[in-house]
Amino acid sequence: MSPELASLFLFGGFILLIALGLPLVFALGSVAIIGTYFLWGPQALAMVGLRTFSAANSFVLIAVPLFIFMGCMLERSGIATDLYDMMYKWMGGVRGGLAAGTVLICGIFAAMVGVSGASTVTMGLVALPSMLARGYDRRLSVGCIAAGGALGVLIPPSVLMIVLGLYANVSIGALFLGGIPAGVLLMVLFIAYITVAATLRPELAPALPRGERAAWRERLVALKAVVLPIALIVLVIGSIVSGAATPTEAAGVGAFGAMVCAAVQRRLTVTAVTESARITLRLSCMVIWIVFAASIFTALYTAVGAQAMVRNALTALPGGRWGVIIGMQAIWFLLGCLLDPIGIMIITVPLFFPLARSLGFDPVWFGVLFVVNMEMAYLTPPFGFNLFYMRGVAPPSVSMADIYRGVIPFVAMQALGLALMMVFPGIITALPRAVL
Repeated sequence: MSPELASLFLFGGFILLIALGLPLVFALGSVAIIGTYFLWGPQALAMVGLRTFSAANSFVLIAVPLFIFMGCMLERSGIATDLYDMMYKWMGGVRGGLAAGTVLICGIFAAMVGVSGASTVTMGLVALPSMLARGYDRRLSVGCIAAGGALGVLIPPSVLMIVLGLYANVSIGALFLGGIPAGVLLMVLFIAYITVAATLRPELAPALPRGERAAWRERLVALKAVVLPIALIVLVIGSIVSGAATPTEAAGVGAFGAMVCAAVQRRLTVTAVTESARITLRLSCMVIWIVFAASIFTALYTAVGAQAMVRNALTALPGGRWGVIIGMQAIWFLLGCLLDPIGIMIITVPLFFPLARSLGFDPVWFGVLFVVNMEMAYLTPPFGFNLFYMRGVAPPSVSMADIYRGVIPFVAMQALGLALMMVFPGIITALPRAVL
């Protein structure tokens, strides 16, 4: 069977099963197993077991439940509320200060939890009522929270980066280091937009009245809220950067550190640990089963010669090798409007990463570009996850149209950041090369 015909049947079947409501892992695994059977016969099904066993033996997978547990424990430790209170006291007196500060808190929280949903929901519950009560524009308020929450997939430790590193055979430590400056750049762009918008139109994000502003003594006392988060971030990321621990070992350190944080806050209860473990089990099983299905699908799709077909199609684009890279970004953006990041990774990574390597591009740089695109996917209508997270926590006065319109400027900032990272690849690659 030709690669073109195989692609038609495999992806057509996959999309059909997804449209019928079958979960991603079963849609992907079913197509892979059925395709293997009809292409090479029942004896080829041994490959399914071998690929699954090989994926299950990956030491890196242990980091997934550990980082998820770390994020769940931190959610229950009340750190997000304390951080917002600190930011409120320091930045509330500045136009747009609550929105800009919310982005900063989302960035700090992202560096502790590793997933987007936790940051978005937590800050939606904590920050959104405060901003709306103080006259902030609804669209700006929901936009900054949704955009800040999306940083969870880019700023390490990121669960998506762990799966990507395993799936694309790229150093996870290098991806983590490349994600730090990329995340900081996007935070700066978000805050710059908020500042300019609040300056040009003060009614969008008014400063707190003088009577509500905290005294300097209160501000200094509130700084203790950042001690535990910063210590945990330094412990986890520092252990990876220094070479003292692998990402998997650092995940264990982070999980233990999150329990210590909860104990210091006097919130380490049996209920908190049990609920965190239950959520960790559910999310980890989902991620790991997807990895198994993706491994089988990739083996099949590679065997039918799809890589050569995709390479020929993309290299036919005008603009040489940069035309290929831009074409890949456009495909990722379009898929981000329709599919979840794991699904996009499964479909495109086995095809795009070998091609990018063959064209001489740094795989770490290319991997971070992919994660930035997936961060955009959390915000792009109609199916951006963060849009629905915001709908779930926003009051009835905030409509879905407000959420859609609120994220548009932040998607534009993400696109600008992506362009800067492509034009100046050193933004991503300088830190990994200096450290590793």
